[in-house]
Amino acid sequence: MDGSPRKIIHLDMDAFYASVEQRDDPSLRGRPVAVGGSPQGRGVVAACSYEARKFGVRSAMPMARALRQCAELAIVRPDFAKYREVSQQVMAILRSVTPLVEPLSLDEAYLDVTENSLREPLAMEVAKYLKRRILERTSLTASAGVAPNKFLAKIASGWKKPDGLTVIAPERVEAFLQKLPVEALWGVGPVTAKKLRAIGIEKLVDVRAADEEKLRRAVGSLAEWLQRLSRGDDPRRVTPNRPWKSISAEDTYPEDLTDVKEMRAEIERLAKRVAASVAKKGLVARTVTIKVRYANFTTVTRSHTGEAPTADARQIAERALALLERTEAAKRPVRLLGVGVHGLAPAGQFVPSVAALPFDSMA
Repeated sequence: MDGSPRKIIHLDMDAFYASVEQRDDPSLRGRPVAVGGSPQGRGVVAACSYEARKFGVRSAMPMARALRQCAELAIVRPDFAKYREVSQQVMAILRSVTPLVEPLSLDEAYLDVTENSLREPLAMEVAKYLKRRILERTSLTASAGVAPNKFLAKIASGWKKPDGLTVIAPERVEAFLQKLPVEALWGVGPVTAKKLRAIGIEKLVDVRAADEEKLRRAVGSLAEWLQRLSRGDDPRRVTPNRPWKSISAEDTYPEDLTDVKEMRAEIERLAKRVAASVAKKGLVARTVTIKVRYANFTTVTRSHTGEAPTADARQIAERALALLERTEAAKRPVRLLGVGVHGLAPAGQFVPSVAALPFDSMA
């Protein structure tokens, strides 16, 4: 690199799961569609079409509530094997122009196209090419954001959905930043945004002038990172084959669990599922974490970091079961259980001691 700005694309498939279902079933086209679980149980919306979004239906919403908001909602059970197949087709198209592709999920990825196989100097033209090839290959649309860094490219990709293309040239970065609310900052959700507004920060650029001590009290160690982003400064590189930071599995139950023996059986089953995934990837883990959500939606996590890393299903299950004893699961109905592992590294490689991370940070 010669020090000139990088050319980063964030490409995001439009309403991916729902769009695949509408593509494959003509009767769903133009209709509000939600992909997810049954409204009779505790199903949630995994994805929804743009027609459904007009009724206020959103991902992660309970399906029963989604159906109340849109009586005409067509509910489709997810077919992840099919989505993975389409995702592989999309990722192959992305990798045909650059090896620097960093998938974030089945339906989105970052690309560094500063140098590309098209020998195209304009990242906007690369993005147009990718959108066109994806449409030809999959009959699906994608939105793309082009910018000098990941932070700005991701915001740009969502600017004109669906089938959008937004370019933030280096000379336009400041003007673009001036438009953004504080929620646009990476890592700022509703709770953090409320804390920032309490100290007078409404817009993204307000972070620059904030009192450093007040900012640090409001958001802790996130303060310095938010200040960098508020200036449009994001040094993160596009990293192919991102290392696994964590692996987890969880289930929400149609009826609350009240028998602690049943809970222990579920924790053991989830732990073995996670352990199998760890072993399949040739990894070992030091930290085991469990997640328990009670019937009133209160959620707790418990973690344990061992001296030696392991992928042994029995050891991971035993540690998870011991963590369950540190909760009130035996006394309270439980609606969700989860098991996860952190501190991952290739088998045989020393794993440095790490602090246990919150369960919600799991990949």
